Amino acid sequence: MRRQRNTKIIATLGPSSQTLPVIRALFEAGVDVFRLNFSHGDHKMHRELFGIIRTLEAEVGRPIGILGDLQGPKLRIGTFAQGPVILRQDQAFRLDLNTQPGDATRVCLPHPEIFAAVTTGADLLIDDGRLRLRITKAGADFADTVVMAGGRVSDNKGVNVPDVALPLKPLTPKDRIDLDFALSLGIDWIALSFVQRAADVAEVRAIISGRAGLMTKVEKPTALDELDEILPLSDGLMVARGDLGVEMPIEAVPGLQKKLVRAARAAGKPIVVATQMLESMIHAPTPTRAEVSDVATAVYDGADAVMLSAESAAGAYPISAVRMMARIAEQTEKDPLYRAIMNAEKPKPESTAADAISAAAAQTAETLKAAAIIGYTDSGSTALRAARERPTVPIIGLTPKVETARQLALAWGVHSVPTRDPSGFDDMLDIAIEAATRDGFGTANDRLVIIAGVPFGSPGATNVMRIARIPEQKG
Repeated sequence: MRRQRNTKIIATLGPSSQTLPVIRALFEAGVDVFRLNFSHGDHKMHRELFGIIRTLEAEVGRPIGILGDLQGPKLRIGTFAQGPVILRQDQAFRLDLNTQPGDATRVCLPHPEIFAAVTTGADLLIDDGRLRLRITKAGADFADTVVMAGGRVSDNKGVNVPDVALPLKPLTPKDRIDLDFALSLGIDWIALSFVQRAADVAEVRAIISGRAGLMTKVEKPTALDELDEILPLSDGLMVARGDLGVEMPIEAVPGLQKKLVRAARAAGKPIVVATQMLESMIHAPTPTRAEVSDVATAVYDGADAVMLSAESAAGAYPISAVRMMARIAEQTEKDPLYRAIMNAEKPKPESTAADAISAAAAQTAETLKAAAIIGYTDSGSTALRAARERPTVPIIGLTPKVETARQLALAWGVHSVPTRDPSGFDDMLDIAIEAATRDGFGTANDRLVIIAGVPFGSPGATNVMRIARIPEQKG
């Protein structure tokens, strides 16, 4: 099945999308990668979903990526003795380690690491930023605050601490168990939440040890300060706009999204734009005009993928949401302005043979009006370098590793195909021509631009470009 767009779609599975017929319908509607959210459900459920996806993959004969999203630390207040309370602007309110149920004057915050890190003048956000408290005095086991923005607050609401690097690791004990489980299943991508420092990414990268791609979720302002160190340690980035918009001024998020997309594209790493993209379709059969423009903006910027969360996991219209996202992406990519807007941020090739050949392949394919660029890739790097150029023709990623093919399902414009390593140049041409014709990318006399690393099977050694023509069929 060939997609008629370059931008990929990730859909989260959940109560609305847990059966083979629905998951098949989501794939047919346009899903390229399925997300398993480890913040919800148990291992039994995720194992069943994993099995359904792999069954579907065998049925359709196309690699399907699976992304496991780790929960990360969840900071929450305690409970209230008499139910929800109203906090009014300018009133005093205390957070402490006392586990007794709270009231309108105080509540437990069972996280001593927060008290160890915050100082007078710092803000605490509660319930996705709906309430804002400013610290007037802090100690080892308490924080006195004044309410800057009040409202209703109830048990176990989440807490955000913007602009403060907390002494917390991104992997909780639960996350370590979930990570081991995900890797044992063979999940293709691991999304790491609550990243604050490059050291957080390095620690998890060492645990994964090449068994999956590592996608760093950028949702903490402190991660932005170390982006130049985080990006080389990551296999991909996710713009997690939900928490990012809570911890930073919401009006700063669009600019940060563009900055992150630009940085990932320059590094040749897949970049995913996520959160609230078609939020109204959780309950409505059509999105708002603003949501359509939001998805289109990510496509114009050249993001590798856009993601659905509750829309496909718990919404009333999961299949319609995927169809809508696919339609938006396809229509945006047909816009005459699409290339001009996306190429305004086109990164320059790095001073490597692989980049030089990838750039040359994109230019050659456009000049010759080739049917496709075909990249032989073991680790995926050749196909990703080709995708970095955002060429005007499709990219076919040929790989002997089905794991690589599944990871490449996330990459912009890449149609990944598991195949064998060629035995020589003639075999290389035969395999490329067969893949291009079988999957509908080219017909007789069409040209193909082929890039590969020689000797074949050498990861990261793109050093050959070859132009081929699809021959007439004999007989």
